[in-house]
Amino acid sequence: MARMVHGIVEVFREDHEGVRWVVMGDDDSIFFVDNMVDVLSSYDHTKYYYLGGQSEYLLSNYWYSFNQAFGGAGFILSYPLAKAMSKYVESCLRRYPFLRSADQITMVCISDVGVIFTPLKGSHQIDLRGDISGFLSSHPKAPLMSLHHLDAADPIFPSIDRLQSARHLMKAANLDQSRMLQQVICYNRPSNWSFSISWGYSVYIYENILPRSHLQLPIETFQPWGVTPKDPPYYLLNTRWPTNDSCEAPHVFFMEKVEKTKKNEVLTMYSRSLPRGLLACLYSGNHSADYISKIEVYSPRRKRKEMDRCECCDVMYKKGANKAEVKLRECRVDEIIA
Repeated sequence: MARMVHGIVEVFREDHEGVRWVVMGDDDSIFFVDNMVDVLSSYDHTKYYYLGGQSEYLLSNYWYSFNQAFGGAGFILSYPLAKAMSKYVESCLRRYPFLRSADQITMVCISDVGVIFTPLKGSHQIDLRGDISGFLSSHPKAPLMSLHHLDAADPIFPSIDRLQSARHLMKAANLDQSRMLQQVICYNRPSNWSFSISWGYSVYIYENILPRSHLQLPIETFQPWGVTPKDPPYYLLNTRWPTNDSCEAPHVFFMEKVEKTKKNEVLTMYSRSLPRGLLACLYSGNHSADYISKIEVYSPRRKRKEMDRCECCDVMYKKGANKAEVKLRECRVDEIIA
């Protein structure tokens, strides 16, 4: 573990010019470098910063620290902080010989410099087991920076393995990292349907008009990383339970294809994973979405630079058709998504 902490010192031994940030992460993580550059550009690299991702599993944070960046999600040190650390890593290791986690050693050494941890919501340790599609389909409003432990979870796309799934996800990232997994919610009022889009990954259709605050909660398709506590909470995030209520359970579609269009747009196409297997929601007028097999989502080909507000969208659908189209756009000044 001490060897990993020494990596910070080795960066300075190589004497790179113009270094602003030092990024460290595990070799089984996916890093979205374009998004990382955009996020870091909003911080002053001449100041002391310790940035990174926490664990989603509550007990991991409890066992190690809620003030620690986890290496799988990746942690980022500004150059002045990394330089200060490099000068006294040896003395820090001697002060804390009882620590065995490289992430924890890094955290306490940084604490001795007088710097505290700043969490990044787009950096993901993924300390989760099983089907993490519910987690990935309700990403927080922050640029996606990293994904870890995809080798420990189920394949994130149906019918293909873990490696193929990761490569499939990157097809969308290669065209537009700024929108990766960004959740966009809109409604089709004639059918009383709610659409929840996780760009480049999935689309959920609900046969009911559900509030954004509800749809932003991940469906708990996953399980805790380690020992399951006797009582919740299990996670460092709010979730909602899967349900067989036809007015609450979504029709699930996963990204099948992504391409550029001639109209300066990016088209992501999503196909139904499995039949939902439930009756239509009677409460909202018995408008079944069972016969929809594909959804096409059109987004501008330009990168989203401002993340202070989510995008809005318009649904284009003719009753009885097996396909729905959704067009993403910037929200109007006074627009309410409800």
